[in-house]
Amino acid sequence: MRFTDIFIQRPVLSTVVSLLILLLGVRSITKMEIREYPLLESTKVTVTTAYPGASGELIQGFITQPLQQAIAEAKGIDFLSSSSTQGFSTIEAQMELNYDANDALAEIQSKVASQRNVLPAKAQDPVINSTTGEGRALMYIAFFSDTMQVPQITDYLAREVQPQLQALSGVGKAELLGRRFALRIWLDPQRLAAVNLTSTDITQTLRQNNYISAVGQIKDEFIKINLTSNTDVANTEQFKNLVIKSSEDTLIRLKDIARVELGSQTYENIALYKGKPSTYVAISLSPGSNPLSVAERVKELLPNIKSQLPSGLQVELPYDASEFIDDSINEVIKTLIEAVGIVLVIVFLCLGSLRAAIIPSIAVPLSLIGGAFIMFVLGFSLNLLTLLSLVLAIGLVVDDAIIIVENIHRHIVDGKSKKEAALIGTREMANPIIAMTITLVAVYAPIGFMGGLVGSLFTEFAFTLAGAVVISGIVALTLSPMLASKVLKPYGESSRFESTVESFFDRLAKAYQYSLAAVVKVVSPVIMFALVVLVSIFFMVMLSQEELAPTEDRGIVLFQSKGPQVATLEYMQKYGAEMQTAFEQVPGYDETFMLVGMASPNAVFGGFKMKPWSERDISQFDIMPKLQESVAQITGLKTALFPIPSLPGSSGGLPFQFVLTSGSDFAQLDQIADEFVGAARQSGNFTFVQKSIDIDKPVTRVKVDRERVADLGLSMQEIGQALSSMLGGGFINRFNMEGRSYEVIPQVERYARDTEMAINDYYIRADSGELVPLGSVVSFEHDVEPSSRTQFNQLNSITIEGIPMPSVPMGDAVGFMKAKAADILPRGFSYDFKGESRQFENSGSALTVTFFLSLLVIYLVLAAQFESWRDPLIILVSVPMSIAGAMVFIMLGFASMNIYTQVGLITLIGVVAKNGILIVEFANTLQERGRNKRDAVIEAAAIRLRPIIMTSLALIVAMIPLLIAAGPGAQSRFAIGITIATGLGIGTILTLYVLPAFYIVLAKKIETLNHEGQGITGNETSDELT
Repeated sequence: MRFTDIFIQRPVLSTVVSLLILLLGVRSITKMEIREYPLLESTKVTVTTAYPGASGELIQGFITQPLQQAIAEAKGIDFLSSSSTQGFSTIEAQMELNYDANDALAEIQSKVASQRNVLPAKAQDPVINSTTGEGRALMYIAFFSDTMQVPQITDYLAREVQPQLQALSGVGKAELLGRRFALRIWLDPQRLAAVNLTSTDITQTLRQNNYISAVGQIKDEFIKINLTSNTDVANTEQFKNLVIKSSEDTLIRLKDIARVELGSQTYENIALYKGKPSTYVAISLSPGSNPLSVAERVKELLPNIKSQLPSGLQVELPYDASEFIDDSINEVIKTLIEAVGIVLVIVFLCLGSLRAAIIPSIAVPLSLIGGAFIMFVLGFSLNLLTLLSLVLAIGLVVDDAIIIVENIHRHIVDGKSKKEAALIGTREMANPIIAMTITLVAVYAPIGFMGGLVGSLFTEFAFTLAGAVVISGIVALTLSPMLASKVLKPYGESSRFESTVESFFDRLAKAYQYSLAAVVKVVSPVIMFALVVLVSIFFMVMLSQEELAPTEDRGIVLFQSKGPQVATLEYMQKYGAEMQTAFEQVPGYDETFMLVGMASPNAVFGGFKMKPWSERDISQFDIMPKLQESVAQITGLKTALFPIPSLPGSSGGLPFQFVLTSGSDFAQLDQIADEFVGAARQSGNFTFVQKSIDIDKPVTRVKVDRERVADLGLSMQEIGQALSSMLGGGFINRFNMEGRSYEVIPQVERYARDTEMAINDYYIRADSGELVPLGSVVSFEHDVEPSSRTQFNQLNSITIEGIPMPSVPMGDAVGFMKAKAADILPRGFSYDFKGESRQFENSGSALTVTFFLSLLVIYLVLAAQFESWRDPLIILVSVPMSIAGAMVFIMLGFASMNIYTQVGLITLIGVVAKNGILIVEFANTLQERGRNKRDAVIEAAAIRLRPIIMTSLALIVAMIPLLIAAGPGAQSRFAIGITIATGLGIGTILTLYVLPAFYIVLAKKIETLNHEGQGITGNETSDELT
């Protein structure tokens, strides 16, 4: 008794095995996490150091350079970028994909700590932050009010809301984006001079009279009491009445020479929601957290937060990444259900029997649910890619059931009883099913062991699909034969519809057999045709558009605007308001958010959010030209519009970022960058292109007369401190208010610093005690400098940022700039990429190598199964046919060459190889029965025509829901769907004629066995195949 006979003879055992698969699968589904993509960690560690008032040149030399030199020694860094601007140093370490976030943060913290004693004494301590994920927060919650000032909102949120959100499981950080309270002391230079005081005197007095003291305690033999003191200042009124100077009959208080208020830390930036000043709470994930679970917890907490808000304070949720994730997953689940339904209808139509269709109807869902158990055991999640793999699996797992049922049905038609037909038919197909299962697993194995972004994304996809196929093979050899022996009709009881279907396939097989015999009379034209098809694939690939992944309609368009280098916050707000008005006129508008002056003083970053998919009839792709047209009319800002990246792991910023690096100065870099920008604009490949920095920022250099300073008995330190205390805007200490500390920031009034000439009226104290105007010791020079001093991997850098035209894929944009670099880049200069263009450059061709590796693996597996080096070549002849079929449509622009279409092409290897296995295996058997090669392969192809058509048709129709998909995630589903549907459809037709021709030429002649001329019995076939 063969292995498969056990399950036909013992139906209860077969049922128990299937029920165990069902129970384990259902339990696994309820336990698995739901995500957008498989878990991967893309970590960025940011080190920010403030030195108020310091120039960008000073910042780079004394802060950025030593810090990034130390940070570069840390392990796991993909690239290091830095920016040195007025008062700030920012260093970003982008870690390698899946490098442990905690290890990265700990190591960089230790490197930064080792350099603290090297930094200038007046520089603030470096602040180190780690973000894991997209570089964007999971959610942005906006709080705004018509009655409360922004610092009041921020203070309320810091006290009441932030702690609640921070305490939620999975929330890594709840960051406040908005103005914060600070004690602002606005000095009046004229009043200071009138009472014989300088800004340095004020600073010193504030430090001495706002002193936080730790007094200690008193203690006797049995009692101890803690002591506190009021050496610090506790509120605004106390600051106003602080005595700065006293004489015999007068007291000079702070309010006499300055305006004191509880204001904002900075007046250089502001957050806006629908044009209203607001504070955002940015919710970021902790490493490894599930975004859907975290978003759900936040949204559950929001009603409670809303109910406790002060009167007039409102809250909205303008950005929630989980909405797209949730909608995308629901769409894929809907697609999965639709595909199952369509496939089962096609199976019924092809078999012609409702009873016969029952078997695949049970086998397909059981295989998919069983595949979920494999996913759970391997620690996978339910995500867009694993669910997509289950959609593809429908067309693969139904094959096994179809092949078994069709073969058993064929034996019933030949006059055998149901049980006998089940035994013989299953024995015949056991080896082919095992071979096809191993083949499909072998195809996906190389994907599962890839590294990098593509490997991280598609490992779960590959092993989920392989797991479902393995379960399908088990079901096909256990449950399907048993069910067939019970539910199929005996011979002679066919319905009229079933007879019609039988008659149709009989006529089709005869017509195909006749045409095939005619085609392979002379095989050389067929082989020549196949070689032409093979060569054409290379040219079709060259003519295809390349990108990493298609852009999805997420319902949000991001924008990034830049104003002139001298632009103030008021300037940016004015044109930001114009942009808000323009956005509100665009169809599909729902809400906008803007962060003005936060990335840099002359920059605006924000998002245009569209209405939900169900409430709009216009797509994100339709809206972007209208938006670009609207913002183009706002002449005060240069604005770029771009979609959210399709894949995780991008370093942020515009989609295309070409980084020029050199040890040369910025002037030389700028000249080379201008050439690239000019070439990019003339190429027509970009809708928007700009340099990340320009050397056009006005700077006034204060020249100090050293000899005059020496004559007055002053030092350069005193001059520098005087200028800093007047203009720097840095905090000198903190004060306590209601249990929280706030910065104390002295600075001259705005009218006294509107031009450099106002500095002439500032006073310093000479060695004699007299006040001397600064104008007597300083002069001014005007110059320009880089808007920011940026570096990439410790070399000076300028990034050329751009957005490719909608018709220009990322591959063409990257290729153009690389070709241009080869032409115009001089020695000593190099280039690199950031953002999505870096992802493409590093991962765009990763699956090409995997494709050929899969082809090699499947060849070796087939060679081992057939004990032949020739048969696998014949089977794999079908692969170029299907690849060519898919590439025609990719070349014509129905899809681009991206990771989804490439995975579809790899899938085709296994799918069409299954068809080849059916023909070659049966042709070999017929040779053993006495047929010559030509007759054997023609007869085998005709007999196997029906299962080949049914299995191919089942997978093709399973792709229909992917092809007509709309809404979230539709672009990626369409890409993989059209690749498989067209490749399999065209490839199957070509294979049915090309493979037999190659079999006639390449197949080994097999010696005839003794039972020549006899019918093929189940035992004999089984023995021969084993």
